Amino acid sequence: MSLDSSPLLCSILLLAGGRGQRMGGRDKGLLPWHGQPLIAHLHRLTRPLTDDLIISCNRNRDIYAPYADQLVSDDSADFPGPLAGIRAGLAAARHEHLLILPCDVPHIDAHLLAELRATAQRNPLVPLMVRHGEFWEPLICIIPTGLRNAVERAWETGERSPRKLFMQLGGVGLECPANDPRFANLNTPELLHPGLGVSE
Repeated sequence: MSLDSSPLLCSILLLAGGRGQRMGGRDKGLLPWHGQPLIAHLHRLTRPLTDDLIISCNRNRDIYAPYADQLVSDDSADFPGPLAGIRAGLAAARHEHLLILPCDVPHIDAHLLAELRATAQRNPLVPLMVRHGEFWEPLICIIPTGLRNAVERAWETGERSPRKLFMQLGGVGLECPANDPRFANLNTPELLHPGLGVSE
């Protein structure tokens, strides 16, 4: 049986709402990579998997709109971190699970997403995060939308770490190889465009 023969129905959230601090304040999801904005690469990968594609963005909504079924924004203006975008995505999601990806991992592939969905289907009540070696990737995850109230309660008590919160909620890991190149975060200009610093 193939990994995708019984796929978990998910809303999908692409996180593009950050401050872009390591990119000089530029909107990271719109930076070019291989001739297209980063968000376009994630859109191409995820669009066939859902009828509820959500982008969390805090600026340039008109540019992001064609890539999504819904746009969400943080409920405060001070870029409080990725958990704010996750909260907004959970509140908007139409399905019982929310697959979350950051906009700066264009090497993620369809096989990984199929593995995530299949593993989440076997663990339907808890958050599922990617784990490679000693590293957890809490922003590459699937979370049941039924946990949205628990996420809100944690937020109200001051929790801002997705990893800590997901572990508190019984999170489990999808084990992947250490140093898996699919999880390379292209979150600095040097990583996005090595060498000459221009679009590849």
